Amino acid sequence: MAMAMTTTEEGLKKGIAEFYDASSGTWEDIWGDHMHHGFYDPGATAPIHDHRAAQIRMIEEALRFAGVSDNPLKKPKKVVDVGCGIGGSSRYIAKKYGAYCQGITLSPIQVQRAQALSADEGLADKVDFQVADALNQPFPDGQFDLVWSMESGEHMPDKVKFVSELARVAAPGATIVIVTWCHRDLLPSEANLAPDETSLLNKICNAYYLPSWCSAADYVKIANSLSLEDIKTADWSDYVAPFWPAVIRSAFTWKGFTSLVRSGWKTIKGALVMPLMIQGYNKNLIKFTIITCRKPAQSLPDRG
Repeated sequence: MAMAMTTTEEGLKKGIAEFYDASSGTWEDIWGDHMHHGFYDPGATAPIHDHRAAQIRMIEEALRFAGVSDNPLKKPKKVVDVGCGIGGSSRYIAKKYGAYCQGITLSPIQVQRAQALSADEGLADKVDFQVADALNQPFPDGQFDLVWSMESGEHMPDKVKFVSELARVAAPGATIVIVTWCHRDLLPSEANLAPDETSLLNKICNAYYLPSWCSAADYVKIANSLSLEDIKTADWSDYVAPFWPAVIRSAFTWKGFTSLVRSGWKTIKGALVMPLMIQGYNKNLIKFTIITCRKPAQSLPDRG
């Protein structure tokens, strides 16, 4: 059983890396260097040209929700961006706070592009990127005063290990920010999601190289088990509702279509599943969730 799990997780990591190696260029061509949802006013429509402002707003809203300070004496100085994409969040946070940011991703292509974009922006001395596994981060304990994960948690096959690693590399008193896709919280009478809900999520998993989903309540339980403090969550699904329709519209532009064709089947397969994301949101099955917490000012005991 252990060998099968290892093989499955290795296959998942390989699939994630290949998916983003293939698709990141297409995304950047159409949407720029922030590979995540935008944050919109509820009920607003989202013209394609407004997406970048909404993506920047997503970063700002996440920092605000987490209570990350702009005070020069309290602002973050060392940041890790877990699942960094092509470095959009890292560069933004580095410029906003004057912080040193280190990003990790499974995609070598993303690392190369992130380094190049950072050099072009004169940030080569403020950000650094490397290929690494979020479940086994290449950093010593207690390195970062802001631990940032923007839409990478959904790819993690072991959510306990994922949050544990975020907590391990966080310095005492550091803020941890997780923005991720979740499924709805289960009702007290439910042991599992309904079969049709599981079927829908499995179709999305197959296209985007996702393991099993979890709920926001699951993340809270994990954070509590790790003795993390100031745990807060929010469902931001209404604030991201215009995102997937805008992505679909962008795919039907000539630039979007030709870029998809050039990127290959993995990216096309992902594009074909996008309507299922909208369906999941409309059914209140998929929840766009933010979870923030803080590592205690006193170091946590080693939990093995």
